Amino acid sequence: MTPRQCEIAAESFTASLLAQAGYDVLVQYGANQPHYDLVAVKEERILMVSVKGSQNGGWMLASRFVKKGVGYYQAIDQWLIHQRNDLVYILVQFKGVAIGEAPRVYVARPPEIAEQLKAHRNGLGHGALQEDCHRDHPRSQYTDKIPLSWAFTRERIDNI
Repeated sequence: MTPRQCEIAAESFTASLLAQAGYDVLVQYGANQPHYDLVAVKEERILMVSVKGSQNGGWMLASRFVKKGVGYYQAIDQWLIHQRNDLVYILVQFKGVAIGEAPRVYVARPPEIAEQLKAHRNGLGHGALQEDCHRDHPRSQYTDKIPLSWAFTRERIDNI
């Protein structure tokens, strides 16, 4: 898929999951969507949802804030400052997923994501959130994984 097709597939799949979980879903379309892609409503509960699709095992969330003289922790803090307080991220992973199979889906709030980004690379931090990344190099050894508790379930989305 092209990057745009990946985003469309991720948003569509997310809308389907939310509907299955009992939410009414409003979809924003257009080139400039402010902070969120979907609005999910269930009874009195309203979720502003930002959907991020990936085909490579990770999501480049705080990477754009990493610049000369700006380390990962500072970049992650800057990313977090730019997030809405009511935002829910749904991360959709298509890496290794054949056509017709369901992608892996995770749900997290920005503070949880920031904490995970800072924990990446043995606590040195990283700008991209990795689903499951293992590196075994003499000067760099780490295993970065998204918490299992982030997996999309009705309970997770209803309680986040």
